[in-house]
Amino acid sequence: MALPVPISFEFFPPKSPEGAQKLRAARARLYAAGPQFCSVTYGAGGSTQAGTFDTVREIQAEGMAAASHISCIGATRAAIRAHLAALRGMGVRHLVALRGDLPSGYGLGGEFQYASELVAFIRAETGRHFHIEVAGYPEMHPQARGPQEDLRAFADKVRAGADSVITQYFFNADAYFRFVEDARALGVQAPIAPGIMPITNAVQLLRFSDACGAEIPRWLRLRLQALQDDAPSIQSFGLDVVAALCRRLLEGGAPGLHFYTLNQAAPVLALCQRLGV
Repeated sequence: MALPVPISFEFFPPKSPEGAQKLRAARARLYAAGPQFCSVTYGAGGSTQAGTFDTVREIQAEGMAAASHISCIGATRAAIRAHLAALRGMGVRHLVALRGDLPSGYGLGGEFQYASELVAFIRAETGRHFHIEVAGYPEMHPQARGPQEDLRAFADKVRAGADSVITQYFFNADAYFRFVEDARALGVQAPIAPGIMPITNAVQLLRFSDACGAEIPRWLRLRLQALQDDAPSIQSFGLDVVAALCRRLLEGGAPGLHFYTLNQAAPVLALCQRLGV
């Protein structure tokens, strides 16, 4: 039985044969929840391209729709054209188009500056072959100069040819609803699916959130710090918090949920079960 709303999962390319085997096992369990698609991330500057494509091939071979991330910063048009051809050859029909980050120590380079340019290029090269997702930041992109500039850039990205949006994860539902309202005011009509991050490891979550600009509400940060290394309590508390967040999002009209799995099945399955699978 699947959730009454669309769900999707994100994975990252494993770095070892052992990691690849664990991911296969996790996917086998997660498919039971009935996702519409599974996306696979793409490292800074395309640094995980081979692993991304290998994982995409496996997901497609397992009978599940795969969405490959593709980033453009530091890339040439010829390189992106070749990547698109390779993905078409695999039977992929779904992309997550991102500006991306360069690996540390690299100059800017490349022929693209913004995700909007990548989206427009994909449309010019491939027409309507691909369903294109783009990223949204309810709490503002960490490199944006201000919220209005960030919203305008987001709207430009969607207008360039995106079909739908997946947001950065967040824990404040009001930030999502405000973001959707502001986007609609700018004429953005594409569905905006909230990104959902399970809470399983407090130290990892706080460190990752500080690095990517995702806001941890003060009450949540303090509670996680108080639980310290009590993993069972953190997981139980995190399940309560994120399940309540998902319910509020769905009740408020979110068109679906996109789960950042971190290549683990159990936390996401626990959330799906709590939500009614």
